[in-house]
Amino acid sequence: MNTFVRCGSLFTGTEDEPRKGECLVHDEAGEIVYAGPEAKAPRRTKSDRQLDYSGYFVMPGLIDVHTHLAYGNAKCEEDIDLYSPLEFRALRGLFFAQKCAAAGYTAICSPGDAGQVSLSVRNAIRAGLFDGPRVVAAGPYITTHQGLTDWYPTWIGAPTTSIGRLVTNINDAIEEVRKQVKDGVDCIKIALDGIQRRPDGELIAAFTQDETDIIVRETHRMGKKAISHSVGREATLYAARAGVDLIFHGFDLDAECIAAMKQSGSVLSPTLTHPRNLIDFTQPHEPAAQKGRVEVTEQRYRIGVANLKKAKAAGIPFMTGTDTGFAITPYGEWHARELELFVQDLGFTPAEALRIATEGNGRFMSAAGDIGTLEPGRKADFIALDGSPLADIGLLLDKRRLRAVHIGGKKVEIEDRGYDPHKVTDFSLSNWTDLYTQARVAELRGRPHRLAAE
Repeated sequence: MNTFVRCGSLFTGTEDEPRKGECLVHDEAGEIVYAGPEAKAPRRTKSDRQLDYSGYFVMPGLIDVHTHLAYGNAKCEEDIDLYSPLEFRALRGLFFAQKCAAAGYTAICSPGDAGQVSLSVRNAIRAGLFDGPRVVAAGPYITTHQGLTDWYPTWIGAPTTSIGRLVTNINDAIEEVRKQVKDGVDCIKIALDGIQRRPDGELIAAFTQDETDIIVRETHRMGKKAISHSVGREATLYAARAGVDLIFHGFDLDAECIAAMKQSGSVLSPTLTHPRNLIDFTQPHEPAAQKGRVEVTEQRYRIGVANLKKAKAAGIPFMTGTDTGFAITPYGEWHARELELFVQDLGFTPAEALRIATEGNGRFMSAAGDIGTLEPGRKADFIALDGSPLADIGLLLDKRRLRAVHIGGKKVEIEDRGYDPHKVTDFSLSNWTDLYTQARVAELRGRPHRLAAE
């Protein structure tokens, strides 16, 4: 039995303009057998069924290559690493993966999580136990004392429940790659820098060039893709020279980094949504504001956008990802903002942004199957929208416009179930956001503070 899908506009992901008067046909296995003019479609039989989306814009399911399923909409690092057992994180991760699918994201990459949380979510969905997006999963970040995820003091160390695996020499790093491959990861995440800087302000790379080369070479030898957290110039350069497949962030890249990326074929995913949301959403009373993170992030964002535009002009390929999983990037909410920012801040056209979020991201997600475009032989992962994102890319953020989500041909209908974050994520022991001295209390109450000596 085949399914015939009548489309008002069909955007295949392979070209910039939608097609009118066309249809999709997929088989029972969820594979597309025809995409083209309805008049030339295969003849329907009595057992075939038809879906009438003739009033909608039909396009490939969207893909986010930066969604951390184990984070749980975290407000702090301790929320990520400490206060929830891995078993609960896996169940919570599945719930949140379904939130992504309900927002039109039929595939996600979870690039670095604790234990085997994302692997377990991926496997449960692939086995058909639950509906959800296709998942490409990494294990814990491979990090050093200078890398992201080793964010606790040295007298505490890296907890076993952390999203990072601290290595102290290159042999440990290679062993960790081999262990994760045995566990079944799709890619290896390297924390190539973190927050430590030299006196001149430059971010310090967590690994040397030689060490990075060895880790990436072993990853590729194992048949897996290498991905990296690389914000600074040094880490971005090392990643590009080593042939890292997907470089996240790259805000401080320069001409040398761009040349290395062009030579190695590395792809860049800046994840603009996380810093932009931090700037736009952080409230004055929150620690991020009190510590000056908003101003610092705003400056970094401006510099990053200027540098990223140079990479775009040089022809470096981009991918869309959001760093979903934090309180400022909750699951199922802001994935499509990345496309909007690609258009507004980086100068991509809506069609280019759509093709990156489908065709471009789909090439990286090969472990999830042939996805990203609507062509014969590809998976029937598609969505139907009331309106055209080519006319208004921001339309993708309006979930009321999303009329249908299909994964492997199956229509996925997930209940929009709310949840109490205090029972799901907010388990840390932080109770206050201010220091209540007598002077501060008097200030908050709007009256002058009187000293006892007065």
